[in-house]
Amino acid sequence: MHSDIVDLRSFYASTLGRLAEHSITMALSSVWASVPNERLVGLGYTLPWLERFGADAERVFAFMPAAQGAVVWPATGPTSTALVFEEDLPLVDASVDRMLLVHSLEHTENPRETLNEIWRVLSPAGHVVIVVPNRRGMWARFEHTPFGTGRPYSRGQLAELLREANFTPAAWADGLHFPPSPRRFMMRFHNVLERGGRRFWPIFSGVLVVAAQKRLYQGVPAAQRASRRVFVPALSPQGVTGLGRVGSRSTRHGADPA
Repeated sequence: MHSDIVDLRSFYASTLGRLAEHSITMALSSVWASVPNERLVGLGYTLPWLERFGADAERVFAFMPAAQGAVVWPATGPTSTALVFEEDLPLVDASVDRMLLVHSLEHTENPRETLNEIWRVLSPAGHVVIVVPNRRGMWARFEHTPFGTGRPYSRGQLAELLREANFTPAAWADGLHFPPSPRRFMMRFHNVLERGGRRFWPIFSGVLVVAAQKRLYQGVPAAQRASRRVFVPALSPQGVTGLGRVGSRSTRHGADPA
């Protein structure tokens, strides 16, 4: 189940969340190749990093899963957010140069189908950059942060999943080497702990980061798939209209032909 958008915003507005954002930014920077005028799409909760890495992009969109909820972004100008289903993205084939996934893949019902959908919308030279909780890390074991929910991955599991979806992992990184403690005295030493963890125990990092390239030489079945889901307003009175139609039909059948 996805973390709620309100909880995600609250976490990243906290001191621990800002430290986590900085650590993930450092990890992303090590695998992020600058491509000017690219078409960039974030899937999940990616707003802090779209603002940083999307400055040179031709266009940037923030796709937010329906189960998570959405917020307006950016604060000024035309809105660039959309509420979507991960397995049925509202994009045409080969229309995106890069996709960034944060707080996304670990929550999807079918990760392989989600990656297949991302493969479809990426251009032939497109890349996907994924941030997921590390199965061996401490952050995946505590639920007071968004990284303690969903399905964590090991590096081998994530690499295998990418290969099955016709992606080739190109670069790896890791982040969140300091403990997920909200105590002030622990956060005060997060720089020391982060540097020490990156050097001495990277295998126990809080998140794994991978940049993977779309693979073209292996054939993929091209079957047209209709959308299986629809958005339904939360306050829509479901069933009322249907009952009205049934009642009208009964009245017509029971009426005197004369």
